[in-house]
Order: sequence, then structure tokens, then C-alpha cells
Amino acid sequence: MLSWERNPGSQQTFRKVQPPRLRYPASPFFASKWMSKYHSSDHARFYIGIDGGGTSCRARIEDAEGRVLGQGAAGPAATRIGPDRSMQAVRTASLAATTDAGLPPTALAHTSAGVGLAGIDRKGAREALLDFPHPFRNVVYATDANVACLGAHSGRDGGIVVLGTGSIGFARVKGRELRIGGYGFPISDEGSGAELGLQAVRLALRAHDGRARPTAFLLEVMRRLGPDATTVVAWAEQATATEYASLAPIALSYAERGDPFAEQIVAEGARHADVLIRSLVEFGAPRISLLGGLAPRLLRWLSPEVVDFLSPPEGDAVAGALLLARREGRAATEPRRQRKVRRYAD
Repeated sequence: MLSWERNPGSQQTFRKVQPPRLRYPASPFFASKWMSKYHSSDHARFYIGIDGGGTSCRARIEDAEGRVLGQGAAGPAATRIGPDRSMQAVRTASLAATTDAGLPPTALAHTSAGVGLAGIDRKGAREALLDFPHPFRNVVYATDANVACLGAHSGRDGGIVVLGTGSIGFARVKGRELRIGGYGFPISDEGSGAELGLQAVRLALRAHDGRARPTAFLLEVMRRLGPDATTVVAWAEQATATEYASLAPIALSYAERGDPFAEQIVAEGARHADVLIRSLVEFGAPRISLLGGLAPRLLRWLSPEVVDFLSPPEGDAVAGALLLARREGRAATEPRRQRKVRRYAD
């Protein structure tokens, strides 16, 4: 998902909106032209925004005028998979973006980067990342919730509820910040894809034992993970949050068809999302956006009074990361005596 806007001509409340992009041929001539332009002025640089979550890592590179040059993607980048794998995903997505833009890999050395990562606020995670070399001219790290909120409201005050592999509520209002949940699966992240998947596995095992009626939904979960309880348990013991979250679309599809157990799981997830939204309203967030891969499908399950508080996001998390990259890039070009210590609250 890149961004969402209201779509009055459809039954869907929001529709996806791709950011405008400028495509150039991937040729050595084009790359040399861009690099010579960069070297001709200290202010003609590139900016890259990176959003690293539990399912994927996305990158977008722009020029100094804000034109989209290229985009790239990689696998999971959340810090819980380890700082080495997290940084590798960041590198892979960044290199894919430069390739898409027709730029050489060395362009990253002339690029200011903003990187939002899920789990970077875990104890020791940021310090571990800072020990790894990066390919950029300069880089600033923030949480994925922070960059998502910046992107959704173009840097202005507002709040977000993210419903993806994990879940979190986050708001920035008059210099204050509020974070609700998002402490990681399985102890937190209620209403997330991982939580929906976990509940699906639990109910499927109950049906397998005869403690619940085996509906089509629960039989489908057993078919995918089984065929027997021993196999399901073995899968569950090593499954990641991402793997649990892969079951969420199945639960949503069966809930939309009226399966009672799928409806039970999805409705419970929506109730948790309701609580997050109401908490951000009480905090004073002037606008709130619903984000994440599950957002468009969970929207219809939210209570009507909560939906009234929602506004479509103006941009995605990568756009928020690009805002940080540009701020960091400006700071890097200030004369040393004029530089201030810049802190990005996470």
C-alpha cells in the first residue's frame, strides 16, 4: 500500500494511489549525467526514503526537486530478525531503487537517507544498527510508526493506526507523542495480521479435537498447516509473526463469506482497532489515518462512530522517511558552527 484516497464511485471507502514518478532509461550515459549533475553542486543530491516492516522493505529515491526516480523492495527488515538481516534488506531495497532509476550503486554514497524500521525502539536495537556500516552519505533512523505518521499527514500533527503484520497506534500533537501498543507479537499487536493468524490456529486445533464445530474456515487452516495436530504444533513452534500474518487474509475472506469463527476473529481484531483510534482522539489528534495491509479490509468491521474520525493518508511511510532524509540532508550541509543537535523522537 502506498496511499489511499476516497473513492466515492465505488463501494470501497479508499482506493490505492501510486506516487507520481519520473522514469529514465537505465544507461551509463544517464547515470553519468546524473552523477555529474550531483558533483556540480553541493545542493544537487538524491534522497531516499526506506520503510522496513515485518513483511517487506520498500525504498523510493528522489532528486532534489522531489521527482520520483526509482523504487525498490526487499524482504522483511524489522529489527527482530537481527540487525545484520535488517540492514541487508535496507541495502537490497536501496540498490533496487537506484537500479530502477538508472543510477549506479555508487549513487547511494551521494544520497541522504531516512530509514523507518519496525522494532528499532527495542532495547539495544538502535545501537546495534549504528554499529553496521551503511552505503549512504548520511542517514537518520526512526521507528516505522514515526515515518508512517509523518507521511500520512505530510509532517503535520495527526495520528495513525497501523494494521499490518503488527499493530500500533501513534500520534504527534503540538510536540507531544503518544504510542499505544506495538510491543511485538505475541505479547502485543492486538488486531494485527499476526494476532488474527494466531487465533485462527488456536480455533483450528480446537475444531480438530472436537471442541469446536469444524467450519470451512477452520478446515482450510488445518489443510494448509496440517494435516494433523502434531504437524500444526511443529509449525507453530517455529513460525514467525510474518508467517502467522499470512493466515489473516484467509480469515478475512471467510469472514466476508459469513463463516462464524472467521467473523469472531476479525470482529475481535476490529474492536482492538476501535480502542486504538479512540485513544488517539482523546489525545487530541486532529486527524487519524488507518494504515497497513489489513486496513482496507478491516475498515468495514470498525464501529461507525470510529470511522467518522478517519481521514485518508496524504502519503505513505516512505514519504515520511523522505521527509526525514531531506531534514538530515539540510543539516549535513549547514556550516559546522550553525549545526544543531537534531533529535527525531520515536
